[in-house]
Amino acid sequence: MDDWEDACAFALTLPDVAIAPWWGTPCPKINGKGLISPSREPGSFGLMVAQDEKPLLIETDPETFWQTDHYRNYPMLLVRYGTPARERIALYIQRAWWDRAKKAQRLAAGWETRP
Repeated sequence: MDDWEDACAFALTLPDVAIAPWWGTPCPKINGKGLISPSREPGSFGLMVAQDEKPLLIETDPETFWQTDHYRNYPMLLVRYGTPARERIALYIQRAWWDRAKKAQRLAAGWETRP
């Protein structure tokens, strides 16, 4: 993803995602739950991920995925803009959607299993 607008544009392609306030900032959400948020860290955005997936992402692509102590115990990672990992970032935004979507939404989208 090149910037916040690019990340939001991708998230908004997912079913039932809309921009709504999250922590006082407009963010892509589904069912009232955020997928991504802008970061206070320059050049990055926050991405909701399963806590057990964080170490793998940081270890395999530290140029893209990273965290500060603020996110250490929260299911969110920081994602740097402009890395070549666009497809992988998109996959994890889709997973954030899947994890927050209702079963009926998943089935309507044609996703029987988690991406």
